[in-house]
Amino acid sequence: MKRIKEACICQTLHFMLKEETAHDYAVRLVREEVEKYKASLEKTRTRYKILEENEQPDGSVIIKIKKQYNTSPVGSYLD
Repeated sequence: MKRIKEACICQTLHFMLKEETAHDYAVRLVREEVEKYKASLEKTRTRYKILEENEQPDGSVIIKIKKQYNTSPVGSYLD
């Protein structure tokens, strides 16, 4: 029998601009979406660590994140 002792997932998320909207408005929407994503992690009490967060020249945002996988313990992954 096996059990998961520790688990995390590494993701690179690209919050992209909506093409059909004005550029300034699309940039604002991206920033709001990033904040909502972070708030959702807090709300669900998902443990996470943002490794990188970079705004691109076009205004989109790329986040590299390491976060808790399901409800598995994270051990030393987030240290």
